[in-house]
Amino acid sequence: MIKILQTISHWLATYTSPFIIAIAILAFFVPESFAWVQQGQRASVILGLIMLTMGCTLGTEDFVILLQRPLDILIGTIAQYTIMPLVAWTLSQAFHLDPYLAIGIILVGSCPGGVSSNIMSFLCHGDVAFSVGMTTVSTLLAPFVTPLLVLWLAGAEINVDAWGMFQNILIVTILPITAGILLNYTCSRTEKMSTWNQQTLRPLLPGASVICLALIVGGVIYTVSPQLHENGLNLILITLAVVTCHNGLGYLLGYCVGKIFRFNTAKKRTISIEVGMQNAGMATVLSRNFFATPAMIAANPAAALAVFPCAISCAYHSISGTLMAGAFLLSDKKKKETI
Repeated sequence: MIKILQTISHWLATYTSPFIIAIAILAFFVPESFAWVQQGQRASVILGLIMLTMGCTLGTEDFVILLQRPLDILIGTIAQYTIMPLVAWTLSQAFHLDPYLAIGIILVGSCPGGVSSNIMSFLCHGDVAFSVGMTTVSTLLAPFVTPLLVLWLAGAEINVDAWGMFQNILIVTILPITAGILLNYTCSRTEKMSTWNQQTLRPLLPGASVICLALIVGGVIYTVSPQLHENGLNLILITLAVVTCHNGLGYLLGYCVGKIFRFNTAKKRTISIEVGMQNAGMATVLSRNFFATPAMIAANPAAALAVFPCAISCAYHSISGTLMAGAFLLSDKKKKETI
């Protein structure tokens, strides 16, 4: 049974993008099937499970890397929390977005790097240790930095509960990550437990994370289904255009930062992917908890739009990250052929 689950987990990690897209399509045509995700705090619990899986992959060696390479990770984290929020705000102005669509893309830009960025860095022969370090630090800083960025960039348009957002991020990210780290440490104390952790538990984590992310996307599609059916293609196209520009500029400007600081090829690829790929799952949960609650939607149906850029980003970042990793590998292949 465990072998079957591990095979499924590997398949989900390999085909994350099509799986999430399939779930989004299912949610579009049968939105009621994901209504349960949006009840109570279930979406927050699901995000907490994603963060728990991230914590389970972090060991003492990862924190040693943070101490050994502070300058690299400092540069990467500053790039993460300046490029993406400012690009998001600029795009919201350039596209004259509805304030609720704008808050959605600003939330995506203000969140830390996505967990799947580590996989993409591995696939394109990037610096995986650097990737894990950036993701870890940006996530640990998120309770402080994300609310302040959202307040600064969107507070003039929409009321932003920065203190509430700080508490929510702390609960759904830092606490589960800490629990995962402690679980990983406990499982590594004896040879038998360490073997079980490496051979049985860890192979299951990627699949669990993908399923949780897909559930969050499905829940979001359920929330915005009235607006989707009302605005249809126009809403999808403008949101997709903004998300594409935001993500693409993140990859480009992240790579430029690597060139400016004369990073080697592996590190340039990693900082490009880390800056471009955001934790859109976190943005989705935050948008639902603070800008698109049932009470807010009842008072103003347009409030539901806040979660839409986050949901699109969940699927799109996985697709573009895969394509970006493939493009880097294709570049390597062409260089080998010319030698």
